[in-house]
Amino acid sequence: MKFNRLLAAAAVMAVMAGTAEARELSMGSQDNENSNLYKGMVAFQEKLAEVSGGELTVKLFPASQLGDFKAMVAMLQAGELDLATTGYPDMSYVIPELKLIGAPYVVSDFPELERIVNGPWGQKMEAKFEDEGVKVVDLWYYGTRQTTANRPINAMDDLKGLRMRTPNVPFLIAYAKAVGATPAPVAFAEVYLALQTNQVDAEENPLPTIEAMKFYEVQSAIAITNHFIASQAIQVSLDTWDSLNEQEQGWVVEAAKAGGEVNDELTFSSEASLMSKFKDLGLTITEPDLTPFRAAMQPYYDELEVEFGKGAIAEVRGE
Repeated sequence: MKFNRLLAAAAVMAVMAGTAEARELSMGSQDNENSNLYKGMVAFQEKLAEVSGGELTVKLFPASQLGDFKAMVAMLQAGELDLATTGYPDMSYVIPELKLIGAPYVVSDFPELERIVNGPWGQKMEAKFEDEGVKVVDLWYYGTRQTTANRPINAMDDLKGLRMRTPNVPFLIAYAKAVGATPAPVAFAEVYLALQTNQVDAEENPLPTIEAMKFYEVQSAIAITNHFIASQAIQVSLDTWDSLNEQEQGWVVEAAKAGGEVNDELTFSSEASLMSKFKDLGLTITEPDLTPFRAAMQPYYDELEVEFGKGAIAEVRGE
């Protein structure tokens, strides 16, 4: 009996020890629960619990609950948040070289973006991310950005004079200016209201985001401008990363890959089907000639090469 009691006590102590070792991480995002990105985050959450046997779990904070991406990055840097999703080149406000990969029409598709990020130039950027107190553990496809407006866009000239909402990032502000619109940075969570109240006339986002945020309710037209390959960097606070042992770091990377697979598959498939959905909803879909759009970006490319050196864009592309 005494031996059995000792066994039982040992079992209870083992359970308590296991519980004490369990750790809940926090993960923030601007995107809401309707988004493909959030569904990828849920897959990340489930995979992390599975591969760690419950030793590592994550609590999700979508829909800008913790603020915009800059606020969340500040929390990562301060060790107040464990993970966050942010646009990869959106981090150009702390890593200026990322403006090169963010410049419209520099990257043609997501596989090319992955190749660049995994290549020599991307490795240089990885070190710069870590200098800023964050580690990128995966890159998820966010969609190809298109342009919506309150009137049909049959040619670049149709954008002249429109107030176009952009994120507060230099390369997308440069896009709005280059095509003749007036850039109007508005927080992501406030875009719907800004469109609804005519504070802005146009905006640009991937088709799945336009659906998830219901921008199609307050815009009448979508132009397929394909000006930017959007991605989300899955970032971990370097404080958090360094506090994990090698096995735990492996769990986080494995979970991030699993979440990325879910997100990417959903995003690619929804892009393929949303054109028909938006047409059925009564939006005008146009495919303007993109030659003038690309040509209009040359002065911005020239500015970047003054800042980062002649041939900087070719280096990004590996040319």
